Amino acid sequence: MPKLSVIVPFYNVQQYAPDNLRSLRANARRDFEFILVDDKSKDETPAILERAAEELSEVAQVRYIRREENGGLATARNTGLDVATGEYITFLDGDDWLAPGYYGELVAAIEELGCDFVRTDHVQATHRARTVHRAPVGRRDEVMNPRDHILPADRTTSVDYAYAWAGAFHRRLLEKGVLHFTDGLRTAEDRPWIWKLHREAESFAVVSLLGVFYRRGVAGSLTQIGDVRQLDFIRAFDQVIEETAADRDADRLLPKAVRTYCAIIAHHLSEIDKFEPSVAKQLRIMSAAAIKRMPQDALGDVLDTMDLRRASKLRRLRRRITTAKAAA
Repeated sequence: MPKLSVIVPFYNVQQYAPDNLRSLRANARRDFEFILVDDKSKDETPAILERAAEELSEVAQVRYIRREENGGLATARNTGLDVATGEYITFLDGDDWLAPGYYGELVAAIEELGCDFVRTDHVQATHRARTVHRAPVGRRDEVMNPRDHILPADRTTSVDYAYAWAGAFHRRLLEKGVLHFTDGLRTAEDRPWIWKLHREAESFAVVSLLGVFYRRGVAGSLTQIGDVRQLDFIRAFDQVIEETAADRDADRLLPKAVRTYCAIIAHHLSEIDKFEPSVAKQLRIMSAAAIKRMPQDALGDVLDTMDLRRASKLRRLRRRITTAKAAA
């Protein structure tokens, strides 16, 4: 059994894949498994990966998988999870890269702590700028209960730090069914995943490791594109609300889920001009419907405690629902 499986989806990243693959080589060990998943790229990415898989196989165990249809990041990660054989599992996106030797330190950390998963800090790379982003947990190198770090509702917590590649996960979570993503989600795929992880895993720790360089401002990234795929955040957060409502601690946890959902809706409404006109209209309609579906007691409390700017946007949507009902 490999010590670590690294799942790396690629889609149309011919400009960035070489940096990613060089950094994998600088992290390679014979007992590491690199799973390179091409999500039906239309550029030169597959040719780059074919050459890299052959070269990397000299220093690590390598699987190269080319999907027959483009399924999006969540589905591509699941493709890797379905074949991963490592004792530990981690992720990396195809346009990001690693510091040399980082994975060796990551494995050593999770082995020493003996927990279900560890979370790490990361470096955000926007053009030439570099910014350190810390996991929102002050206690480091200490095994804790993941459920205890979902709250408080009005502060940034572990479920808001949803980056799948910021950490490592013991294989028992895969076997328990906790690590797979919701197939087909094109954006916000990490959100139901991180909530499930913190509800169902038994132990975790945060370690002060910096080794993942997260590239922002990529032209083809979904965060830069205002098309209909962005609206998948609605489906993602509907899933968070539904699954949290069924949890044994639903009364405590739902206010956090509702508040986060509302914050994301308000964020997208504040940037509505970046969307294509038809998508902007759909965003308003779907957001109003989402607000109607939320637990209304929790929603009222969130709107009463949220800052005025965001609360006003959401109240307008809520009034639109009430007015439409009255007219009917």
